[in-house]
Amino acid sequence: MTDLNRTDADPARVDPAAVLARPNAAIDCGWGRLLFGQTFDDVTELAEAMRGERPDRRDIAVYVRDPHVALAAAPQEIFLDPSHTYRLDLASYEKSERPYHGFTVRRLDSRADADAVNRIYAGRSMVPVPPEFFWARRDSRAIIHLVAEDDASGAIVGTVTGVDHARAFNDPERGSSLWCLAVDPQATAPGVGEALVRELAELFKARGAAFMDLSVMHDNEHAIALYEKLGFERLHVFTLKRKNPINEKLFAGPGPEETLNPYARIITNEARRRGIDVEVTDAEGGFFRLTYGGRSVHCREALCELTTGVAVSICDDKAVTRRIVARAGVVVPEQIEAGGDEAALAEFLRTHGAVVVKPARGEQGRGVAVGVETMDDLRAAIEVAKEQCERVLIEQKVAGEDLRLVVIDYRLVAAAVRRPARVVGDGERTIRELIERQSRRRMAATGGESRIPLDGETERCVVKAGFSLDDVAPDGQEVVVRRTANLHTGGTIHDVTAHVHPRLVEAAVKAARAIDIPVVGIDFMVPSPYEPTYAFIEANERPGLANHEPQPTAERFVDLLFPLSIPAAVRQAHSYERRD
Repeated sequence: MTDLNRTDADPARVDPAAVLARPNAAIDCGWGRLLFGQTFDDVTELAEAMRGERPDRRDIAVYVRDPHVALAAAPQEIFLDPSHTYRLDLASYEKSERPYHGFTVRRLDSRADADAVNRIYAGRSMVPVPPEFFWARRDSRAIIHLVAEDDASGAIVGTVTGVDHARAFNDPERGSSLWCLAVDPQATAPGVGEALVRELAELFKARGAAFMDLSVMHDNEHAIALYEKLGFERLHVFTLKRKNPINEKLFAGPGPEETLNPYARIITNEARRRGIDVEVTDAEGGFFRLTYGGRSVHCREALCELTTGVAVSICDDKAVTRRIVARAGVVVPEQIEAGGDEAALAEFLRTHGAVVVKPARGEQGRGVAVGVETMDDLRAAIEVAKEQCERVLIEQKVAGEDLRLVVIDYRLVAAAVRRPARVVGDGERTIRELIERQSRRRMAATGGESRIPLDGETERCVVKAGFSLDDVAPDGQEVVVRRTANLHTGGTIHDVTAHVHPRLVEAAVKAARAIDIPVVGIDFMVPSPYEPTYAFIEANERPGLANHEPQPTAERFVDLLFPLSIPAAVRQAHSYERRD
């Protein structure tokens, strides 16, 4: 392990004093600057340089010698970052011979790539980068942006940034560093993060770099386990950051709302950003109270006191919801209630060929079976649904994709296609193992909110695909393991807000008005989100706003609750929009 403070004649390290490294070196990475502390002879100059951080950026001072002296120079402005630094010795690093499946790692090379990277950053609560920054530096030799592209869909599912220290500031140690490793939580192929790290390491090794360093939060056990598996070793150096709103949790400690789930926390974070008081009333249940001036509103995630008990009652009973929206002119599928009349069930099944079985009351996809085609499976699915609610609904299965539209204050805020969980075979692992691995990734990415259950419904879907849970799927073959697209059962979400057909928006708003609910997630089945055809499935009175980042769902929710917290110019713009 290299000691940056060594000055002896180690042949693996050149004495910095003997080489013309650029003094007081910093490099703009788009999200902020990297300041290389080892190039500052005076730490007070480093502290002064950190004062140049721009608004909404996050500067990082790395390899800081004598951090206690730097802190003493600006104790109210900078803090010691609670991160660890790890180093990969590139001289001893060996390339993996194991191929990756389902994606390709390449250089970022288009504006669309830049937008996709920012989408992943937003989903990971990372600082976005101006798209023009990526494009302007696409041929840079000092900063490298790599992306992982899904082979089937062409979507960008991961990204990493590398900095070549020799080209950035004539580093005498021939170092390099890795930053901003991020994988899309929706990615189904395993190994995206590892592949990005390895590709960057191999690129720098080919350039003659001696090592590749990275910084990781001390409590990010999942990432640390990956880095140690790849051969990174802990390096005892220090990192400094400025005290700003982005870093607040790192220097002020977690607030009480940090114990909330992601669906509640996205709202409380936006409220705190506006100076709205947050009181957590029951963290486990997701309850909190927001207070601004003389107004106070109690919420459970996106369900607030503005939503009436009547509206909640309508959404709670799927049969009632269907009748209410149907009377408003919203298109609904045929539906019957499962009773003792098997002949009626058999006739309904014959008429439609495939049906959906779901409890009349319930949420998060529990007890729902999609694509039931035989009476034996229908009877079994009804029994499973009865575990959630004694009343069970049998519904015509409508072909297409599951579209969620989030309507706040009777205006569309976000629209996304939700797809059922699926795994990609690698020719080695069983489908059960692939499901378990993907569930671990989904749970890590969603704070434990999403996983693929290994239950009878999953087994039925796997059998329908022609496998058993203990079979090994061929390399590259996609296997759908759930029929419902609910995120809590491992489904993925894909934003289509900018492209959704106006007729679908109109129908969603009509459904919200029929229920008389100010915040709601409306679910349709559609052949395509770009076409006007749809069928109403259900309404969710407590939609997960965190699932739709970077769309401004939390912002619009807080706007609804506290309109006076909106800046005056924005309020005026909104009023003009409503008149139009």
